[in-house]
Amino acid sequence: MSNPDSFIDEVTEELRRDRIAGYMRRYGWIAVLAVVLIVGGAAWNEWRKHQAEQSAQAFGDAVLAALEHDDPAARIAAMSQIDASATQQGIINLLNAGEMLQTDRTAALAALQDTAQNNALPDAYRQLAALTHVMAAGADLPVQERAETLARLSRPGQPFRPLALEQEAFLALEQGNPERSIEILTDLLSHSDVTEALRRRASQLIIALGGDPAAS
Repeated sequence: MSNPDSFIDEVTEELRRDRIAGYMRRYGWIAVLAVVLIVGGAAWNEWRKHQAEQSAQAFGDAVLAALEHDDPAARIAAMSQIDASATQQGIINLLNAGEMLQTDRTAALAALQDTAQNNALPDAYRQLAALTHVMAAGADLPVQERAETLARLSRPGQPFRPLALEQEAFLALEQGNPERSIEILTDLLSHSDVTEALRRRASQLIIALGGDPAAS
């Protein structure tokens, strides 16, 4: 290669380096920012997981400490003082309602209804509150309202379907329809997600009503 060609190559290479350096000066912050975001994002996720674990542990410890009080009113007061997220507050509401059923049934039913209608809570908490409300209120709730609530809770795939079906059987019996009650309980026994205690209760009720649990 001649000297002029070598000189041209050197100049070209120098210009290329200058151009890359210019690009880095102008746009290099983007690459730096990307690295910072990636590293920072990973660190943030780890910190957030740690904080969530710490928060859950602190909440659990606070609830257990509150439940150690002997008096229901003291337990309710202690739980009401717990710093809780929206989801955790749903747990507190359910626990408080259970405590209040022993001392103030009207307030307990109101708390359960409020929890069941609170869209900020996970659906499972709301369903549990709605089911507990139906069970605790009993005949104080109109039959149609109980039937509609239980029909919604007993749909396939719902978390408390077996318990809702059991309540539907009781409601049918309350309405003087033992045949329908046996039908519901027989269907309940065919489900794989039924606990042994619930299966035993359903079988006993079917027998008491003159049915045959083995027919399920």
